[in-house]
Amino acid sequence: MKLLILKLMDSREFRKQAHVLADRMADYFEEVSKYPVKSQVKPGEILSVLPLSAPQTGESFENIMSDFERIIMPGVTHWQSPSFFAFFPANTSYPSVLAEMLTAALGQQGMIWETSPAATELEQRVMEWLRDMCGLPGFWTGVIQDTASASTLTALLSAREKSSSFRINNEGFAPSDRLRVYCSSETHSSIEKAVKIAGFGKNNLVKVAVDENFAMIPALLEMAVKSDLQNGFTPCAVVASIGTTGSTAADPIAEIGKICEHYKIWLHVDAAFAGTAFLLPEMRHFAASLEYADSYVFNPHKWMFTNFDASAYFVRDPELLIQTFEILPEYLKTRTRGQVNDYRDWGVALGRRFRALKLWFVIRSFGIEGLSEKIRQHIAFAGWLKEKIIEHPDFEPMAPVNFSLVCFRLKPDGLTDKDDIDKLNSSLLQKLNESGKLYLTHTRLNGAFVLRIVTAQTYTTREHVEKAWDIILQTSTEISGQVSG
Repeated sequence: MKLLILKLMDSREFRKQAHVLADRMADYFEEVSKYPVKSQVKPGEILSVLPLSAPQTGESFENIMSDFERIIMPGVTHWQSPSFFAFFPANTSYPSVLAEMLTAALGQQGMIWETSPAATELEQRVMEWLRDMCGLPGFWTGVIQDTASASTLTALLSAREKSSSFRINNEGFAPSDRLRVYCSSETHSSIEKAVKIAGFGKNNLVKVAVDENFAMIPALLEMAVKSDLQNGFTPCAVVASIGTTGSTAADPIAEIGKICEHYKIWLHVDAAFAGTAFLLPEMRHFAASLEYADSYVFNPHKWMFTNFDASAYFVRDPELLIQTFEILPEYLKTRTRGQVNDYRDWGVALGRRFRALKLWFVIRSFGIEGLSEKIRQHIAFAGWLKEKIIEHPDFEPMAPVNFSLVCFRLKPDGLTDKDDIDKLNSSLLQKLNESGKLYLTHTRLNGAFVLRIVTAQTYTTREHVEKAWDIILQTSTEISGQVSG
């Protein structure tokens, strides 16, 4: 019998390659603006050069890295490029990356306090920092979830159990459980997904119309609640948004909150992107009356320069949250239970990464002043771009600029047909993204095809925004000329 000798990486080789990778990562940050922002590969192109089966024997790290450069890098869309203006950002920063390296090395599984006291207690303190830094209600308690989608699901499950006095957890839905969830027509798609996962049923999600600024109309919300009550439904939860995905519209929290308080409805507020802006006192008017909320989420991994994933979820009543999720098998019983936070009871997942470490590194490295200055700059860049769009006769803004997102479209004088305008802007978007010089995405507002540009990437400067506007102008001239010709 032949003895197989495994040649696994040892600490000496690890040290050597870690230094190589550190240099490669530093090079990447310095050179990222030279890459095409949006990957230029075609569907299936990466898959076609990947072997059909895994290797039987181990390969050298040098060979793996060679294939990383040859195969993987061409298929990377560069979210950390300062010319990434698409979706909402998934920002990182130098201190966040360093913390992620330590997180990977430590390999903590912080499901309960005993499995990592540092992960648990640092998370508790960092969430208190975030709450106070952003001027959120002092009676809220926070926990880190992976994404806003998970936070919303957590909120709706908690609302469901509060509404049913925890009966649904034990018995499941009964035919008499006709629970309703309300949101605006502009609310993120994760709300609908959470409604389905939580068992409410898609048909029990009531979408409320929005006003000219794409914010929920409270009077229509109350009308929907009253109608449901008359028809035997139980209003369970309202999801309000501060910073919708399409246009960063802000729902009127005070009016919505009063309705929820009157009818005893759970209020969850989704500020996934925009919540970081509340570091700035001058932006907190959007968050006025948050004390009405039962739960709230924002994502530091979007606009607080912290690697994905890190979603800050806050609740009014942590005991209700725990009661919704706790399960206590014998192997998880500990003598410290009740004295400490066991965060596996605070959400869907049992296993938990040490996410607090990167937040701690980022907050301490930037400081509140440094974070605030970055956010203030990004908002100013959006304001500058909005003015340029207003001034130009062939462009028009399509939504208020509340934070660092600008919604606009190309509309040359004389072009009036809606479909033609949509096709023109679709072509403009395609040409811009094919250039590799910048990356934008689109949405639809009032049925119109609208371009979105988000000026919130960590290392974006005024010069990057000015360059993007120049490229947009040049490309729009080419596109308009083709249309007129």
